[in-house]
Amino acid sequence: MTATDYATFYALVALVIFFGVIVYFGVPKMIFKSLDARGKRIEDELADAVRLRQEAQALLAEYVQKGAEAEREAGAIIAAARLEAERLTTETAKSLEDLIARRTRAAEAKIAQAETQAVTEVRSRAIEIAISASEAILKSKISGEAASELISRSIGEVRAKLN
Repeated sequence: MTATDYATFYALVALVIFFGVIVYFGVPKMIFKSLDARGKRIEDELADAVRLRQEAQALLAEYVQKGAEAEREAGAIIAAARLEAERLTTETAKSLEDLIARRTRAAEAKIAQAETQAVTEVRSRAIEIAISASEAILKSKISGEAASELISRSIGEVRAKLN
C-alpha cells in the first residue's frame, strides 16, 4: 500500500465517520423535516391560492350577473319611463283638447248670451221708439183731456205688459 492509498483510506474512514455523526445527531431527519415543512407550507399556499382564485372567479361571476341584472333593470326602467311619457303625452293632449272644447263652448255661450241680450235691447229700444212714435201720432190726432188720459193709460198698459 502506498501513501496515497493510506490517505484515500483515511479520507474514506473520515467521510464515513462524518456521515455517522451526521446520522447520529439526526441531521437528515432535520433536513427532511425542514423540507417536509417547507413542502407543506408551499402546498398550503397553493391551496390558499386555488381557494382565493375560486373565490375571485365566484365574485367575478356574481358581479357579471349583477351587472346584467342592473342592465335589465335599467332597460325596464327606461321602457317604463317611455310608456309613462307616452301616456302622459296622450293624457295631456286629451286634457288640452278638453280644455279647448270647454273654452270654445264657454265662449260660444257668452257670444249667444251677448247676442240674446243685444236682440233684447234692440227689441226694447224698438218698442220704446214705437211707443213714443205712437204717442206722438195719437197726441197730434186726438186732442183734449180725455185723449191725454186715454193715451197715458194705454201707454202704461203696454209698458206693464213688456216688463
